[in-house]
Amino acid sequence: MYTVHEVALKMDISPHTLRFYENQGLFPHVSRNQYNVRQFSIEDLDWVQIVQTLRTTGMSLAEVKRYIDLCELGNTTINERSRLITEQRENAEKELIKLKKKIQILEEKEQYYEELVLEAGIDHRNPKINH
Repeated sequence: MYTVHEVALKMDISPHTLRFYENQGLFPHVSRNQYNVRQFSIEDLDWVQIVQTLRTTGMSLAEVKRYIDLCELGNTTINERSRLITEQRENAEKELIKLKKKIQILEEKEQYYEELVLEAGIDHRNPKINH
């Protein structure tokens, strides 16, 4: 069994976040000892990894909780879990498109400034200069 602090070190997650996730019901089997200290089993570490992975994808806490609840119900929920993962992938792809647009804008700005520096030009896009 592992304490919150041991899990935090082992899984690279803050103790505060672990406690918060546990309070949200994301780790369904975490037990407590006689001093009411959380104790994580090896199986609980698997749940921590699942939660971390889903949160890394941008999945909301509510969706992660839904996924965990479905896992607890067993194999009859495989299709629904698959749908959740597919929806999250689609959301990530939409975010990637937005990020690519941001990167394109920044690249254009970089090119603009590189040309200004090379030509020792005047920044005509700067409102301060143009007023």
